[in-house]
Amino acid sequence: MKRYLRLYLDSYRGLSRPSWMLSAVMLINRIGAMVLPFLGVYMVAELKFTLSQTGVVLSCFGLGAMAGSTLGGWLTDKVGHFKVQLTSIILSVPIFFLLPLFKDVWSLATGVLVLSTITETFRPANSVSISVHARPENITRSFSLNRMAVNLGFSIGPALGGVLAAISFKLLFYGNGITALLAGSLFYFYFKDLPVNKNWELLHHPKDEKKVKSGISPWKDRPFLFYSLFCCLYSICFFQLFSTLPLFYRKVHHLSEGNIGLILASNGLVVFLLEMLLVQVAERNFRSSSVITLGVFLGAFSFLILLVPSGIWVLFLAMFLMSLSEIFAMPFMATVTVKRGSTDRKGAYMGLNALSFSAAFVFSPLIGTFVAEHFGFSTLWIGTAIVGTATAFGFRWVFGKF
Repeated sequence: MKRYLRLYLDSYRGLSRPSWMLSAVMLINRIGAMVLPFLGVYMVAELKFTLSQTGVVLSCFGLGAMAGSTLGGWLTDKVGHFKVQLTSIILSVPIFFLLPLFKDVWSLATGVLVLSTITETFRPANSVSISVHARPENITRSFSLNRMAVNLGFSIGPALGGVLAAISFKLLFYGNGITALLAGSLFYFYFKDLPVNKNWELLHHPKDEKKVKSGISPWKDRPFLFYSLFCCLYSICFFQLFSTLPLFYRKVHHLSEGNIGLILASNGLVVFLLEMLLVQVAERNFRSSSVITLGVFLGAFSFLILLVPSGIWVLFLAMFLMSLSEIFAMPFMATVTVKRGSTDRKGAYMGLNALSFSAAFVFSPLIGTFVAEHFGFSTLWIGTAIVGTATAFGFRWVFGKF
């Protein structure tokens, strides 16, 4: 236990103060992230939407995320990561307060589309901001610290959201808006006068110049395009966490909003407790390509666990494996991306990679709800496991091209 604690604390050493503050902002913002995990349940239980209608609205979140990721990458290179992040957070606040007013499919879909467009411009700007303020030798752990904050917030948010949803679903939207305002205020007052890290140029190593010419567009980098495609496929599988999994818990296992929140919260708690330690060990002993491939395999296997007809412990076990998948795959995906682009194109590279995740938000709920409604959840989990396994082999192939 002492050795584990020593290794765990050692994984935090050397991280810059701005990296910690970026994570604090993300923590506050994600504690309020109650809307998305319960949006599907809200539409089915409160608004009486069908699964197909629910999938349409959730896919609009993905369409907005695609637009926001593209816009965010472009704006980051044009006006800077600080302005993009601040604007994204502040503009999202009134949208959260307006969403409960939309009761039909298309008005809610439009509101969700606008919300995700605004919020997802934050993603590429935030990734660039992390790499700007991190020490070059700690870039992957800085991404992990930020993700740790995301997942700690996500471990608190859904649990709190389950309690609020039991009182009124409207409280989810109001809580999300308030915490976004608090996060934006902290971000502004700390980072408004903070100078750029002088070591920023060191993040782009000379050896990378041979592989990617300075100024090349990520859309012309063919290996990276395939890489982003496989990131998208992995995300289509993983994002069932936000769409069909809560519906599966409700419809098949008949769980309450509180119990659904606890299972979803366990994902954030596992990532919070283990990611920094596991990433540090993996970073020191393995190549990014091997770690990502392992993570994708674990994700595929986690969906097969859901086929076991047993108690709630199976759902927690599947979520634990999914959490390990997230730990091994996602931080290293971000590191590969930020190191792939030249100094003047990092925003564009992060934007394209964020676009691949955003596209998954479109296809994941559409495909997931369609398959679940017409063929059943068991077919959905088997298909997701097959796609995940094929994606893992795809990553092994594309890393050979890098």
